[in-house]
Amino acid sequence: MCRALVYLGQPVLLDHLLYQPDSSLVKQAFMPRKLHMLNLAGFGMAAWDRSSREPETPFRYSSTALPIFDRNLKSLAEKIAPSCVVAHVRGVHYSTDAIISPQNTHPFQFPGTRIALAHNGDLYRLGQMKDDLVRHMRPEIAARIAGTTDSEIVYALLLSQLENPCGRIEHDEFKAAVPRTLEIIRDVRAAHGISISSSLNLFFSDGETAGGIRYCFDYGRYRDEDPGKVHEANLTFLSLWYTCGRSFGFHEGEWQMIGESDAADSIIIASEPLTVDATSWLEAPEYSMLLADTQDGRPMIDIVYLDV
Repeated sequence: MCRALVYLGQPVLLDHLLYQPDSSLVKQAFMPRKLHMLNLAGFGMAAWDRSSREPETPFRYSSTALPIFDRNLKSLAEKIAPSCVVAHVRGVHYSTDAIISPQNTHPFQFPGTRIALAHNGDLYRLGQMKDDLVRHMRPEIAARIAGTTDSEIVYALLLSQLENPCGRIEHDEFKAAVPRTLEIIRDVRAAHGISISSSLNLFFSDGETAGGIRYCFDYGRYRDEDPGKVHEANLTFLSLWYTCGRSFGFHEGEWQMIGESDAADSIIIASEPLTVDATSWLEAPEYSMLLADTQDGRPMIDIVYLDV
């Protein structure tokens, strides 16, 4: 399984999200706390800088190299302080069937679109479902799929449920599009007789709204013909955490988000807390979606339960 995070708020040095904290995203690639699986299949990010040229367009970086050894990424992280980030370290099944390529690194953002999306999870037997899922996509969106991942399929399917796939996230429309996307996947799974646990934790942003989805199809059902092949990820409802405050950094001898709720202006949504002390982090409910923006300089968080 993968690891991911979304940040939205005051400008923060990328190094403070990716490298420095106790359980930074890069450290999660080889030393995760919540799921004992190495994430060795690449790194990617989209980051928005309000002071940059065309601030609505993020700068992007991706590599199939291990981020802990990526000097280019480290040098960028020490210089860049964006106001919004979607970042992801990719994990795949340890098999020669896995395809490690730039086209398969997250987050996905098709040319001309504003929404970037990363995925933590795995849609069981995607190959069997792919053609049926593509039939529910707009042809011009399906044509942009360049990789082989279930994640990019979900991204294209979600965009296809939006009235304006190239626009920003409109909360009410997005709240309707996500359940439609889940319903399509559920119906296709049922049509193919698929009932094996498949996690679908999503992380997304357009630079102004950030969000996360914690969801799993048929949780608790797994392959039983060979118990040795049942991975921890199939037995666990993959985690998703968030924290709000006014400054994330090294404060009073430890990495933490500081600031009371009435002064909060920043939010982090992540696969797992970035800090050893998780008392300031909240775990998102199972089968839910978080939507956050910074209206009036404060993060307004909306939790939507996904009864699909």
